[in-house]
Amino acid sequence: MKAKKSFGQHFLINEYIAKTIANGLLKTENLKNVLEIGPGKGVLTKYLSTQDICLKVVEADQDMVDYLTRNKIVEPDQITFLDFLKLNLSKVFDGQPFYLIGNYPYNISSQILFKMINSKELVPEMVGMFQKEVADRVVAPPGSKTYGVISVLVQAYYTGETIIDVSPDSFSPPPKVNSSVIRLKRKEDYVLSCDDRLFRSVVKTSFSSRRKMLRNTLKPLFLDSKILHDPFYNQRPEQLSVQDFVDITINLTNQNNKNYES
Repeated sequence: MKAKKSFGQHFLINEYIAKTIANGLLKTENLKNVLEIGPGKGVLTKYLSTQDICLKVVEADQDMVDYLTRNKIVEPDQITFLDFLKLNLSKVFDGQPFYLIGNYPYNISSQILFKMINSKELVPEMVGMFQKEVADRVVAPPGSKTYGVISVLVQAYYTGETIIDVSPDSFSPPPKVNSSVIRLKRKEDYVLSCDDRLFRSVVKTSFSSRRKMLRNTLKPLFLDSKILHDPFYNQRPEQLSVQDFVDITINLTNQNNKNYES
C-alpha cells in the first residue's frame, strides 16, 4: 500500500510516536467522543480503538477505508469516507462535543486548525502531528519570529504545547521536513469580548505587512484614523498579545459606531 502524493500521505511507522500521540489525548479526564483525521493504515487508530471511548474516523482515500475495514481496525460504521474539510462537524456526534486527533496531512494542516476554530464550541481539545514549522507557529509566543496570524487566531481560543518532535525517519515515505506533535486545549474563557469576524480581520490585516507599524497597516479599517496616533499603534504586530488584538477590535468597533451615529 503505497502513499499517495495527492493526499499528502506519509505513513507513521514509529510505534512509540503513535503511542505518544494517543496518550497525549487519552490522559484527558472524562474522554468520550473522539474523531481521528486521516487514519491511513491505522497505526494510531489501533491504540484508540481499544479504549472505552466512542471513536470515529474520517478518511478521504478509499484504499485506506478498505484497508481499515479489511483488517478490522475499525468497524465500517465508525468510518466516514470524506475529506475532513467538507465534513459537517455538528453532525459527527449529533451535536455533542468531541476531541480531535491525528497524524494530519501536511497539505491541509492549517485548514484543519481553522476549521476547528470555526467549531470551537464542539472541540475542547486536539492532539495532532504537524509539520514542525507549522507547529512552532501555532504555539509561538508574542515577540518571536514565528509568531503570526495562525498563532494569534489559535491562541485566542486554545492554549498550546509541544508534546514531542519527530524526525522524518518515523514515516514511510519520510517527508523532507521535521514534524512535531502538539496539544491544544480550549480556554475556559474562549468566548471573546469582541466580534470574532472583525477580530480575525484585524489580525490578518495587521500581519499583512508585518514589518510595518500598526498605524499604517490598520488605517484602512478605521473610519477615523485619529485613534492611530496613540503611541500604542507604533508597534509591529508580532509585539502584540492576543488581548492586545482583542482591545484593538473593541476600539475599532466603538470608534466606527461613533462615526456612524454622528
